Parts: sequence; structure tokens; C-alpha cells
Amino acid sequence: MWPYALLFLALLLLLLLARLLRGAGGGPSPFAADARRPPAPLVTDKAARRAVLKTVFSADKVPEGLDAIVVGSGIGGLAAAALLAKAGKRVLVLEQHGKLGGCCHTFSEKGFEFDTGIHYVGQMQEGSTIRVVVDQLTEGQLEWARLPAVYDAVVLGEPGRGRTYRIYSGKEEYFQGLKEQFPGQGAAIEEFQWLVKSAGRGTVLVGVLKMIPRALATLLCRSGLLPRLSPFCRLASRSLKEVVDGLTADRELRAVFSYIFPTYGVVPSKASFSMHSILVNHFLHGAWYPKGGAGEIAFHTIPVIRKAGGNVLGKAPVQRILLDSQGKACGVSVKKGQDLVNIFAPVIISDAGIFNTYERLLPAEARALPEIQSQLRMATHGEGGFTVFVGLNGSREELGLEATNYFIYAGDDLDEIMNRYLASSREEAAKNIPLLFVTCPSAKDPTWETRHPGKSTLAIVTFAKYEWFEEWKDKQVNKRGDDYEELKKTFVDTIMQAVFKLYPRIEDRIEYISGGTPLTNQHYIASPRGEIYGIDHSIARLQAEAIATVRAQTAVPNLYLTGQDLCLGGFMGALQGALICGSAVLKHNLYVDVARLKKRTQATDSKKRE
Repeated sequence: MWPYALLFLALLLLLLLARLLRGAGGGPSPFAADARRPPAPLVTDKAARRAVLKTVFSADKVPEGLDAIVVGSGIGGLAAAALLAKAGKRVLVLEQHGKLGGCCHTFSEKGFEFDTGIHYVGQMQEGSTIRVVVDQLTEGQLEWARLPAVYDAVVLGEPGRGRTYRIYSGKEEYFQGLKEQFPGQGAAIEEFQWLVKSAGRGTVLVGVLKMIPRALATLLCRSGLLPRLSPFCRLASRSLKEVVDGLTADRELRAVFSYIFPTYGVVPSKASFSMHSILVNHFLHGAWYPKGGAGEIAFHTIPVIRKAGGNVLGKAPVQRILLDSQGKACGVSVKKGQDLVNIFAPVIISDAGIFNTYERLLPAEARALPEIQSQLRMATHGEGGFTVFVGLNGSREELGLEATNYFIYAGDDLDEIMNRYLASSREEAAKNIPLLFVTCPSAKDPTWETRHPGKSTLAIVTFAKYEWFEEWKDKQVNKRGDDYEELKKTFVDTIMQAVFKLYPRIEDRIEYISGGTPLTNQHYIASPRGEIYGIDHSIARLQAEAIATVRAQTAVPNLYLTGQDLCLGGFMGALQGALICGSAVLKHNLYVDVARLKKRTQATDSKKRE
């Protein structure tokens, strides 16, 4: 009897997938026509950029006849708004910070420009589905620079003394490069390759489980069918450490297999192998960086929203989501000085994250809804981050800087050194930091030397517990006192001692240096506990039922989620969240619409080349 039930469910799933693939839906599609234009010259005029990226909220700037309001201007919010705008909707995006873009925004200090969150992005090769999406959302104005073939390097031990392993771009080159650096480990590397690619083929299930009817998703999750059909679901329950330890006894190869875990924020013993596979697959074709810096992402997306009659406004902290007498979301309340301004729309979309949306913005009666409580029970806060921003006097060539990113680990047992660090006191942690991600934005951007001649920048990122800094959470930014500044300085000094070993020529060329703690993230990007990637990407989050539970549609009618808490962390995960949200709001399968447009544009581009 049981095999017949499984067969029935498999057929049901196939029928439903066929329905999804038809892409049937309501009104116009944002991908009905190719919106690309030839890229215009890079805009460097400060006033012109400020007009796009620093428009401050006031009631008179709110368009009339809104179709939707989006809370938060990270890529999840901007992309959702742009999708709706391209379907003819008038959308208002509200951002609590003065600079628009969320983790895509940049800031300037002492003549240096710094990225806050976008360090590199995969799958941006010409013709990829995600490249098609980004090109359409920015009308072809956002250009990408490819990083070198060796886009990442892994240092195990002290730079200059430890072993350095290089990660190569290319579906085959990635693994061939590992074989050349680990002779005698070919079988383990081939097994790792097979597992990564097997899991990667099932990532479509993340979207499917969030887009099919909830009842069917629940039935599928509880049937036991998905692990039988999908390697992604099977491997989701196994930790990265468990899988890698089973492949090889070589400690350094284990470390290199696992090195990229900081890009989703979970140590190997707590990370799902399927989550790890998503990131490995994401960069197999190489890595890219926005020409002109990460600020170009928001700079070229915002005009699309405004062109449709909408607006994107900063310094607009949303205090609460308004509900009508039937419990439906109908607007938001924004703080302006000492006043509250109520703005109404039939659709409210939150890019503020699950915790902010449910615990801070919703009234108590909505927060108590069983479905919302269920989602909150499944979610835990991700790890916080500590970032050092460094401005240098000298060009890339003078200082010996590279476009390659460096992951520096204090040892080869990544799980052990990270767990020891995260369990230590803040005083211990500040002097014994086991992981550094070192990146040089100025070396990645081909326009940098024209815009900032004779200058260079570095960004260094590591994990940091929110609890280490929590005692200062109620203090005003930049006025948290000497003890806070001293703790920050200890972290910065420890970090820079390692960076000087990697890039020795920079030591006497520093013109600007600043450290950002989890409290910095809390203030500028409103992450509740300074998280880098939103809710924790643990093994539990990658289970099919957890994936299916957090959907774009919430228990509050007319309220939708977008961004990385809806899908997965990082730029790409937040963008996928926007596509899932847009599909729900517009009642269109936007993935199908993108696929159809991609096919048409490839045919057109092919004819142009002939």
C-alpha cells in the first residue's frame, strides 16, 4: 500500500509542477518585454547620486494611489518593488536609514568609499537566469566585473607561514585545482564534487515548496517522499562536518572543502551540507563585482520604481503595520520627527526580516496568530559580524593588493577553532580571532582608479557575538563610551596584525580605519541582534517543512514577506525572496516568465552577433 501512496504523491507533485510551469496568473508580467538599454556612462556627480540614494521622507513625497508599500530598501525590498513597478504598480519603499540600499549601500569617509555588504556575487555570467533578472530590474544599466580565475584563497595558519590554497572558477577547474593541490586525494574530491552537484540540482525545491499550495506542501513534507526523490532533501539533514569528515582524513582538505561557510554564517557542525552546496555551486562559474561599487545596485534599481509613479524614501522608520477592522494589513505608520504619518495601500511587503516584522511591527493580536508563532518558533537569530574598514594611501599596484578574497583561518579544524572562539569571553575573543575574510573592493572595481586615484580600500569581516557588545545597545551611536571603544580597538588591532602579514606594504599607509560591531549592524541595517544574514541558516532551517512554512503570504491578509528571511541569506537569496514574493503578489510564476524572456533575449542576442 505504501509504495502506491508514494507513487500517487509523486504523480501529484508532477501535475502541480506542470501547473506551476504554465505560469498562469493575473495581470501583466514584469518580464513581458526586454527592458535593457545600452549602459550609460557611470554617474559620478555627487548631487545626481544623492538625488537617487538619499531622498528623505516627507508626507508630500508619498505618491497618491499606491498599490503597495515595501518596508526596507535592501535588495529583497528594492527588487520586489521593481518587479511590481515593471508590472505597472505604484510602489512606495520606506527605509529607516538615511542612505538607501540596505546592505547594498556604500558610505564615504575621508575621501574613501566603502561597501557595507556586497563583496562578490556568483552566477552573473552572461545568459544566466539570475543575470537576466538583474539586467531587467536595472534596465541593463548595472554592469559587472569578473574577478580573477582564482577568486578565493584559503590560508590555514599565519599568512606567510601557513599553507595557502587557491580556489579556481569553472565547473571542472574548481575540482581539478583541488586535485592538483591535494595529490592522492582525487577520490575524495570527486565524491565531494558529486555530492555538491547532486544537492545543487534540488535547490529548485526551495522555491517550489514556498509557491505550491500550503496544504500540498505540508502533505509532501510529511509523506517521506522528498528525501527519496531529492538528494537536496536527503543531504539537508546531514551536517557539513559529518559529510566532509566522511570523505577524507586529510585535515587541510576538510578545511578547504568547508572554507566558504562564513558566506552563510554557520559553523560546519551546525551547517546543512545542502546549504553549503548552494554556495559552492553559486561560485562554480566564478565571481563578479558591480562596476562602480555596490552602490550601483540601488542606484539603477530605484529609477525603475520611480518611473512607474512610485518612490523610495529614506529616514522613514516604520513604527507599525496598520490593520483594518477585519485584521487585514492596510498601511504603515512612519515616524517623522515627533509625529506619526499613516500611509495606506492594499498590499504591504516587509523586507525587515521575520523578527522585526512579527515582533516589532505587528500589533499583539496579529503576532499571536498560530501560524506566526509557528514561524517564530522555527527561527533563531543568526551570528553577528565585526567589520573593519581600512582606507589606504596608495594604488593597488603600490600596495600589492589583490582582487582575490582571502579566508584566513588560525588552524585546520575550522569547527573547533570557531566553536572555541564563539564560546569565549569578549576579552579572550578580541585577542584570539580564528577567522578573517579579507577583501579589497578597490582592486575588484575597474572604475576605482578613475574615481579615487592613488587610494585603496580593504574590508575585513569576522563573526562576533551580539552578547559581547549588548551592554551598550541602548547607548547612542558614536557615544557608547570609552569601554566600548577600547573593546572595538582590541578587535581591530588583533585583526590588523594578521592583515599586515598578508599585505605587509600597507602598514604605514593607513589614512582611515574603523570597526563595526553587531551594534553597528543593528543601527544601520536594523538587524535585531547584528546578524549578517538574517535568521540562522541551521540544519533545521533547511528541512523541507521549515522551508515550506515560511512563505511570502503571511497569516495576516495583504501582508507579504520578501528578502533573505523568506528564502536564503546574501544577495542571491534575498533576490530569490523577491521573486517568490513578486510571484505571490502578482499571481504569476515569475520564474516561468523569466525563463521565457531569457529564451527570447538569447535568440535576439544571437541574431545580433551573426
